[in-house]
Amino acid sequence: MSAKLVRPAAGLAVALAALAALPAAAAGQSIADAVRRTREGQVRATFTIRPDVCGWGSNISTTRGRRSRTRWNDDKSWSRDVEYDIDCDDGPGRLVLDVDDGEVRSLRFYVGGRWRPSSSATDVGMVSTREAANYLLSLARTNNGRAGKEAVFPATLVDSVTIWPELMRLARDEGRPRETRKNAVFWLGQLAEEPATRGLDELVGEEAMDREVREQAIFALSQRPHDEGVPALIKVVRTNRDPELRKKALFWLGQSGDPRALDLIEELLAKR
Repeated sequence: MSAKLVRPAAGLAVALAALAALPAAAAGQSIADAVRRTREGQVRATFTIRPDVCGWGSNISTTRGRRSRTRWNDDKSWSRDVEYDIDCDDGPGRLVLDVDDGEVRSLRFYVGGRWRPSSSATDVGMVSTREAANYLLSLARTNNGRAGKEAVFPATLVDSVTIWPELMRLARDEGRPRETRKNAVFWLGQLAEEPATRGLDELVGEEAMDREVREQAIFALSQRPHDEGVPALIKVVRTNRDPELRKKALFWLGQSGDPRALDLIEELLAKR
């Protein structure tokens, strides 16, 4: 056999090997369908995120309200699935689900970059923001493990989908793990919508609710802009029957430096 015939065959083998390293395509398949059909491996999905968000590895930043940066995953997996060329890429959102026999065991989330090649991942491609939000919220509602808790944060970054009412229902659901509910309350506090702040106020007042979840709601109120959070915290101090919750609300009011908070503290001291 001549050398001229061997070279194309060798080149074809190299090309096939390269293709084998790419994620299995699953265009048109929903995230949920891909998870159900995965015996063991990864499912990847991509979706549009809010325009105020950028990311690089485990660092995800938002400019909504005020600049904040969230560490996602641990240092060992900060760029396990995605590689980057620039600091703080604008998107898209990239979701990785580790699946065992149709059940999600863990998830990772990235913003921007490009997928690293994988021979075991099923890539459903770009999904709608509605599907992404619905799937993540469904995972938070049904998964009792770490994946359920961690699904909350990426759901808050999906573009043009209102999720705070669903987060409020999740926070009130006594059947969900405490850590998942606390996570829902925390991220409710980070959302800019004023109705979410009203809902946090209501959570604090629900005496039948888990104490730690109510305490998380007080902290979340303290993180809101003063025009939203301070009046709600003052209401807790004035009306809540739980002395420990009043104490926590008063602590965060004291940290705010808001004149209304100082007026309340002066009023309380005058009654001693």
